[in-house]
Amino acid sequence: MPALYQTKAIATGGRDGAAHTEDLKLKVKLVKPKEMGGTGEDDGTNPEQLFAVGYSGCFLGALKFIASKEGIEVSEDSTVSATVGIAQRADGKGYGITAALTVKLPGLERAVAEDLAAKAHIFCPYSHALRASTEVPITIIS
Repeated sequence: MPALYQTKAIATGGRDGAAHTEDLKLKVKLVKPKEMGGTGEDDGTNPEQLFAVGYSGCFLGALKFIASKEGIEVSEDSTVSATVGIAQRADGKGYGITAALTVKLPGLERAVAEDLAAKAHIFCPYSHALRASTEVPITIIS
């Protein structure tokens, strides 16, 4: 399948290092969280935080796209919160990503919000990638 868009990021030093996109539009210091034996310094981030930012933005974009196709107006106050973690896999051979989404679509009836979220979950490439290895629960909040 040919890519519509692709980007490249380069990391050095692993979880205690740095990463940047090839075009240098994004540059971050990587810091291992305290929960994983790191220092948890305040001036750095980690892969899970970066994934959560990407997933929440992508999912909200998918919601807005689906809504526009169905003639539904989505409020500018709408939000998607992605909670992303890392956990040991059941097979004991490594780690996996855990993820959950919380969707807030003010002004829409719950049934409409649930329908849009379900359709966005099928459409969103992050959700699609995660479905291969883990279930992604989605919570709708008012």
